[in-house]
Amino acid sequence: MSQYNDYYSNKNEGGGFMASPGFDSPSSAVRRQNSQHALRPVTVKQLLSASQVHADAEFRIDDMELGHITVVGQVVQVKSQTTNSTYTLDDGTGRYEARHWNDANAGEDDKGIKENTYIRVMGTLKSFGGRNYINATHIRPCKDPHEPYYHTLEAMAVTLMFQRGPPSGSDQQNGHMLVQKAGTNGASAYTAQASKNGAHDQFAFLPELQRKIVNFILSQQSHTDGIHVSAIARAVGGDAHAISSALDQLMDEGHVYTTCDESHFDVSV
Repeated sequence: MSQYNDYYSNKNEGGGFMASPGFDSPSSAVRRQNSQHALRPVTVKQLLSASQVHADAEFRIDDMELGHITVVGQVVQVKSQTTNSTYTLDDGTGRYEARHWNDANAGEDDKGIKENTYIRVMGTLKSFGGRNYINATHIRPCKDPHEPYYHTLEAMAVTLMFQRGPPSGSDQQNGHMLVQKAGTNGASAYTAQASKNGAHDQFAFLPELQRKIVNFILSQQSHTDGIHVSAIARAVGGDAHAISSALDQLMDEGHVYTTCDESHFDVSV
């Protein structure tokens, strides 16, 4: 399985962000579904403040339901076991555990991770025995020394967006452009309340085949399971190996992600 890279969000009608109180939003059921599939950058301090109404409820930060999360931190301890590896992360705001389960069929995306190095973790919050941890679905070393700073700034920006809503008026489009430019340099793939048309423009820099794949996925009706690779192949045509390589590259750069299984994809906008 290809490693996820950089920053991510979920493709919904309003962009990667979930609607915050105070401006037009879909029904609570739709918001709940969106929150489960959106990806939010967070800090350890925010994770430490996450709470549940009851044991089976979704975790929440600032009264906003969490779906998938991503966090960047320094590995201060590694515990390897037969079935999983546990990493204790420190991002300067606190420490938190991320648990990555071994899967022989999923590759070794955490291979070579050592203490005192920085890693990016993507996953969901879980609780066991009264202790919360990150159930890591993807984990990789940080290659860019600036990535921890980018992540902290992005977590701050997303939190402010939830609390205060998107910029209004002419400043809103400028804000979109800044976020999109940052995303092409590895800073962010989030687009605050972006439209689907804006998402198409965001990927104009991609090679032709990758752009065709992204545009086809965006053109389909939004679905929680994403789009099957066979439908993508039929739509864009060409060599199967080339399509597979293009999808791997898009995942590595954080533009698409797998959904219900390894054969279904959706776009991060």
